[in-house]
Amino acid sequence: MDILALDLGTSSVRGLVLDADAVPRPGALARRRVRLVTGDDGTGTLDGPAYLACLVECLDELAAGGHLRDVDLVATSAQWHSVLPVAPDGTPSGPVLTWLDTRPEPLPGATGPADPEDFHRRTGAWWHRCYWSVRLPWLRERVDRPAGFTGLAEYTLGTLLDDAPMSISLASGTGLLDLRRLDWDPEACELAGVRPEQMLRLAPDGWHGRLNAAYARRWPQLAGARWAPPVGDGAAANVGSGCVDPTRAAVTVGTSAAVRTIQAVPAGSEPPPLPEQLWRYRVDHHHVVTGAAYSSGGNLFAWASRELRLPEGRELEAALDRVTGSVRANPRFGGDRPPGIAPAGSGELRGLSFGTTAVDILAGLMSGLCRLVADDLALLESGVGEPMEVILGGGALTASPWWRGAFLDVLAPRRVCWQRNPEIGATGAALVALGRLAEADEIAGVGRTDEAASHT
Repeated sequence: MDILALDLGTSSVRGLVLDADAVPRPGALARRRVRLVTGDDGTGTLDGPAYLACLVECLDELAAGGHLRDVDLVATSAQWHSVLPVAPDGTPSGPVLTWLDTRPEPLPGATGPADPEDFHRRTGAWWHRCYWSVRLPWLRERVDRPAGFTGLAEYTLGTLLDDAPMSISLASGTGLLDLRRLDWDPEACELAGVRPEQMLRLAPDGWHGRLNAAYARRWPQLAGARWAPPVGDGAAANVGSGCVDPTRAAVTVGTSAAVRTIQAVPAGSEPPPLPEQLWRYRVDHHHVVTGAAYSSGGNLFAWASRELRLPEGRELEAALDRVTGSVRANPRFGGDRPPGIAPAGSGELRGLSFGTTAVDILAGLMSGLCRLVADDLALLESGVGEPMEVILGGGALTASPWWRGAFLDVLAPRRVCWQRNPEIGATGAALVALGRLAEADEIAGVGRTDEAASHT
């Protein structure tokens, strides 16, 4: 049995085929870049139909290469927080708002939850522009009478499948889900201007979907495959890093960045206390993920490479090894993720002189993110009472040995290791779909901790 793993990211869509132990099959990878529209006003949107077309192209490519013939299960890692207004016929009536969009704000006269602390305890979220409690009212003022709202994963999979309810994991990222009851929170829905019964249907534990007739004809190899509920990308990255219990934290740097840990909390059980500065979402019906996220990550590296005319490859790494650390930076170029409210354009550089180089600026930005992560990791550790082992992962850290070393330095004296697998999100989603989350740190090629990060 093979597994088709889809990664519905912010900068790209990927599809890859893995074996029964969630190890990637050689050459069975298709990838398409997607166009993220950004602006100085905080815009961060995607075109829904164009995004769907990229996903279809990936599946066409894998099918043409003969990679789908043994697929029995389809797993999906998908970005949290996205929202798409839809017309009565289910077609998009506006662009997809991604996690990166900082424009939504409460409408004039709107008030938040009656008890913010209890709201945070129940939902793991805040009344914040990142969540549907603020996003839906804001969108209604800007879209011509939308009939409803959906997420990016629900839109794409809803087009391909005969049925696509919202997974518990992605529902938790809306900020409207009661994490204990695993149902829509009435007060959160009221803030969003919807009744719980108007919200998307939630996938029950054990749900699986199937391709609809049209796409089953297009990809007959997948006609009998089971489609598992999508997993939020951050949760999937933790599983793919082998960080599936409170002794380990995953630090993932892709387009954005985050630090997170997973705990077993079955449905109906009260989750453990939640520090006021951290969010909490669901991995599935049986586990929660707690952490902090940042709008800046690999996009810092991409911006610096584009604008500062940096050297490349070994030359860049050698130059980074020579920096003195004179530049201090606030890396919040894209603004704050919740609970912070700094808008896009909040990045800062300090300590510049006539001797400052482009590489010094890059090092300052990368080190600034390391310090943000270290502060929030200390909050995570406060809940377990001891230092955690840290597993570094994600494409941006794979690309930069210096950045891995910078994390190693700032997180000392903790044990810090590097997960080499570049597809941790897709791999993690596959492990959740297989029901093997608890084994994630033992399965071959997953959660390897035998090589510490280094500067070389």
